Amino acid sequence: MNSSIATPSTCGLLEVSGLSKSFGGVKAVDGFSFDAKPGEIVGIIGPNGAGKTTVFNLVTGVYTPDSGSVRLDGVELSGWRQDVIAREGIGRTFQNIRLFKGLSVLENVMTASDPYAPYNFLSAILSMPAKRAADRQATGQAREYLDLVGLGGMEEARPESLPYGLQRKLELARALAIRPKVILLDEPAAGLNPSEVREFIDLVRRLHERFNFTIVFIEHRMEVVMNLSHKLFVLSFGKLLASGEPEVVRRNPAVIEAYIGDEE
Repeated sequence: MNSSIATPSTCGLLEVSGLSKSFGGVKAVDGFSFDAKPGEIVGIIGPNGAGKTTVFNLVTGVYTPDSGSVRLDGVELSGWRQDVIAREGIGRTFQNIRLFKGLSVLENVMTASDPYAPYNFLSAILSMPAKRAADRQATGQAREYLDLVGLGGMEEARPESLPYGLQRKLELARALAIRPKVILLDEPAAGLNPSEVREFIDLVRRLHERFNFTIVFIEHRMEVVMNLSHKLFVLSFGKLLASGEPEVVRRNPAVIEAYIGDEE
């Protein structure tokens, strides 16, 4: 664990308990539990097919759990719609980048502000002063988030024209725009070259220092895992295999056998 990362609070913020989900008789997630405190950076690791992305989809409302609980700041979110969960304060990025290709870079980030718009449908249709003022505010905030991730000056570009690494940053900027209490990052370093991985680690540190939000991430690259995590949860065949501080988990024989193996 990197000592430059701020120490989290001791009280729970995101609490996932006994989460289970089956698809066609196959149990993708089987009683998985984890927690993340305010300001904590939590890694979820495990072999391909272990159920990691399914966990994120259950937390964010893409899927409804068969059983289990997802609580954010004491509020039960299981069964809620995705947009409602996002408004409660859970933002995310995706393993396979999902950007709106018909919109500019700036407009992609602004879409995340729509649920917070302080005007009604009529104001939007007639472009009344409240609508125009809200648009100016959303534009300014979107530009700020783009500057923070290193995309300042690229506001009018189309996302599909950006290099892969910058598309990853755009997804992150859009997630920031929902003003998250918790941000879920699904393999954020996938497809990045070694220098881009180091740059990503530094970016996450800067954003965490500025906003002190909770981060939960899925990642295979151990450089990212070991440099960012306060604690780790290891998922194998949908079940919790091990959890604890990164260095302790990394030395766990069961984890080495199931996941890390030759990476040691």
